Amino acid sequence: PKADLRGLGVRSVHAQGKHLFIGFDNGQLLRNHLGMWGSWHSYRPGEDWLRPKHRASIVIDVGDRVYVCFNAQQVEMLREGGVRNRQLAATLGPDLLKSDVEVSALPLRARKLCSEKTLVADVLLNQKVACGIGTVYKSETLFLENMHPMTQLGLIEDPELMALYERAAQLLNANTHGGPRITRRASDDAGHLWVYGRTAQPCLRCDAPIASKMVGIAQRSTFWCPRCQPVGRSLKRS
Repeated sequence: PKADLRGLGVRSVHAQGKHLFIGFDNGQLLRNHLGMWGSWHSYRPGEDWLRPKHRASIVIDVGDRVYVCFNAQQVEMLREGGVRNRQLAATLGPDLLKSDVEVSALPLRARKLCSEKTLVADVLLNQKVACGIGTVYKSETLFLENMHPMTQLGLIEDPELMALYERAAQLLNANTHGGPRITRRASDDAGHLWVYGRTAQPCLRCDAPIASKMVGIAQRSTFWCPRCQPVGRSLKRS
């Protein structure tokens, strides 16, 4: 459904993980989730758009700039203090990009929201536990913490689970500048990621071929090193 926002002023813009909230001066909030294929563009007035207009989910014209969101997975109008907004606030987990996030509280939150048989790959992607981790950071975090993506939550100790979220927060905060996602900063030509997108290529630690599979409830692409991340129990952190 279309919403007419003409004449309204933008009062606030804030993110909660993958959810972006734009607040207007009439008390309304525009929430959008980009999903896998969405993106925001900024254009000068009259400038040609890089994508077809029929793919535009949101268009915000503020005079000297036109902001366009293409292919959003979710778009929703809310009201500040409304029932739906309160539900979202209570449902979404803490944002791992926030400096005040209590990582130590996340293992208990994960165990309350997920069963013991839930794969750790699904736990990390669960935005109700913590916001911000997507498919790339999931695979990279699990590799750096030497944990197989199909390890069940019930087999993971709290310190190991907390270490996963600490690592994910570290990676996310190191990539707030824009540009390509970087989790590996070695000064060589082997790339910026450890395992993601590297199916059958040699592990950058041990040379074993990288494995990949669609994993979990949502069948999301997942990459790991079978030698560094053995099936079952996780290794100790290196």
